[in-house]
Amino acid sequence: MNHRLIPEALRPIAEKIEAQERISDADALALYESSELNALGMMANVVRERKNGNYASYIHNRYINYSNICILSCQFCAFAAKKRDPHAFEYAIEEIVRVVKEAIPLGITEVHMVGGLHPTLKKEWYFDLLDELRALDPDLHIKAFTAIEVRHLAQRIFRLSIREMLELLREHGLGSITGGGAEIFDPVVRDTICRGKETAEEWLDVHRTWHEMGGRSTCTMLYGHIETLAHRVDHLSRLRRLQDETGGFTGFVPFAFEPQTTILAHIKPATAIEQLRNLAVSRIYLDNIDHITAYWVSIGLPLAQVSLSYGVDDLHGTILEEKIFHMAGATTPQQQTVAALEHAIREAGRKPVQRDSHYRHVVSSKNGSATGVRSAEAELACV
Repeated sequence: MNHRLIPEALRPIAEKIEAQERISDADALALYESSELNALGMMANVVRERKNGNYASYIHNRYINYSNICILSCQFCAFAAKKRDPHAFEYAIEEIVRVVKEAIPLGITEVHMVGGLHPTLKKEWYFDLLDELRALDPDLHIKAFTAIEVRHLAQRIFRLSIREMLELLREHGLGSITGGGAEIFDPVVRDTICRGKETAEEWLDVHRTWHEMGGRSTCTMLYGHIETLAHRVDHLSRLRRLQDETGGFTGFVPFAFEPQTTILAHIKPATAIEQLRNLAVSRIYLDNIDHITAYWVSIGLPLAQVSLSYGVDDLHGTILEEKIFHMAGATTPQQQTVAALEHAIREAGRKPVQRDSHYRHVVSSKNGSATGVRSAEAELACV
């Protein structure tokens, strides 16, 4: 790191980074308050390169939002609906299985599945769904359910402890749980934007339980709404402490809030600079989480590509049909080709590599090398 390019006020933090010392919450707040974006990127890239070399990864996956029917009415959410709402939807198991079956020959390694807190689906529905997806391909990784979905299923549908319910779902094919629903952990913020949702402690406890069972998961942050910079630091701090305890988080995926079609539409969207700053600070602070993902669905592929110079080492996946952010007003594409992701990575000076659901590099797939030549049909899969 060239210290001459680091502002004097940030050099003590840069020295900690070079010495592989943990930065403090006060350090993180100073980084958030800094306008020296390129200096933040330089420091974040030291951590990125130390952890991941020159590789940047992506996953070949298929998104499924199985239903948006939800008993909650979170203020920030444009996705959820009541059963009688005109935009409510609920897919039958047969429909879900069909679209996943169509995607498997195209090389997907993961189905990523979340929905609302559905009031009437029975536990047998979830068992049948997991069983039928697993029957399609035993190697397909099923990543499903946010922490609030897990709590909803355990308390209202299965009427079991969280651990007992997760053990049952795992027996039926659940490979990992998702990191969604974390939002911002501060209780005042949560009461304002998602009143009735689980508390920070309850979100963390679901992931703690899953990690204690030997499971892995990602973690997230929804930023760019009413939270302060101190709230972001507190959020990162709680994630870092749980990771110290369990080591179960594989990656961190921050999302910029999409205000366009919510009751918080008066809030200005996060700027590109703010998004890069948040990614860089996250990379520097979360020293015990190996991977930082730029969610291109939220920030767009061009900015996600730039973020590879600000501490990011992963561009998420091919996705195929995302609903949550697009129903909130996102205008990004709903899919990316493998070729587009690899081109973006190479153009940024990184080496593209396909990964699995736990960020492990995939050497080959059913359609050949992860970074090699694919059939025309495979390319069209994600267009």
